[in-house]
Amino acid sequence: MTLNIINPGLATSIQDLGRPGYFHLGIPIGGAMDRFALRAANMLVGNDEGAACLEAVFMGPQIEFGANMTVAVTGADLPITLDGEPIEGWTSFEVKKGQKLAFGFLKSGARIYIAVSGGITTPEALGSRSTYPIGALGGIDGRAVQAGDNLPTGGKLGAGAGRTIAPELRRAPSNPAELRVLPGLYWHRITEESGRQFFEDEWQVAPEADRMGYRFKGGRPLEFVEREQPFGAGADPSNIVDGCYSYGSIQVPGGTEPIVLHRDAVSGGGYFTLGAVISADMDFIGQLQPNTPVKFVRVDLAAAKAARKQRQDMLNAIRQELD
Repeated sequence: MTLNIINPGLATSIQDLGRPGYFHLGIPIGGAMDRFALRAANMLVGNDEGAACLEAVFMGPQIEFGANMTVAVTGADLPITLDGEPIEGWTSFEVKKGQKLAFGFLKSGARIYIAVSGGITTPEALGSRSTYPIGALGGIDGRAVQAGDNLPTGGKLGAGAGRTIAPELRRAPSNPAELRVLPGLYWHRITEESGRQFFEDEWQVAPEADRMGYRFKGGRPLEFVEREQPFGAGADPSNIVDGCYSYGSIQVPGGTEPIVLHRDAVSGGGYFTLGAVISADMDFIGQLQPNTPVKFVRVDLAAAKAARKQRQDMLNAIRQELD
């Protein structure tokens, strides 16, 4: 049972929940930019939540189905059609062999997740099918899907049509988007006034936004506490002697445009990091379009844990709803 890719759309790739355990070797976790949406899509078709799906950015692919199966599309609001007939998002539907799935113009969000019953079953690399192009791992020879690709699937009919996720359980960023931040090890490198301004200012998503990281523009430049730069750190005050980056770290090269490191980001480098976006909000970043207004919100560890629990509670509510 295969998926025939007629048109790949834009930056469409095979993704699952990633390959944890190799960050110390410089291999990022990877996987879906919006893990919540991927899990939801898999639950709708009756898959394991971590099964491999297609992730498409801004423009959806055109797919011909090589067998009968159950399909669901979650994430961004991208109009869906099956043989030209409209289909609801966040709802499972059945397809027949030879039918074609296509998409209209993006209305909101940035990424969709297409789950098929049985999942996509390309070979695993380090325990994951997720595509990591820089390392040529996963997917199809480590690359995005192309026209003419035939993707193998698990060959199951799935859970059937009509399973849906209630609108209040479909996570999406607010407008302006709010990204909660835990100040980090290098917070002391900027002045108190500069730190206050970072959270006061409204930022915008810059065009340089991809699976490695999202750049933000429009806020006031950071001011650094004066110090004698240590040997090996370079002259710019945003430089440090190389350090490790946590997932979600916010580096600010030159103190001007913050970059939030995302799924395919490097594990270390020579820029200071002022903190990290909390794990519960990283999915939101994957749904932000360029020029979207964003506010960074300072939180403490207790608030970060509470947000993580709230996200888990929503996933549990979906599991119960679909059980």
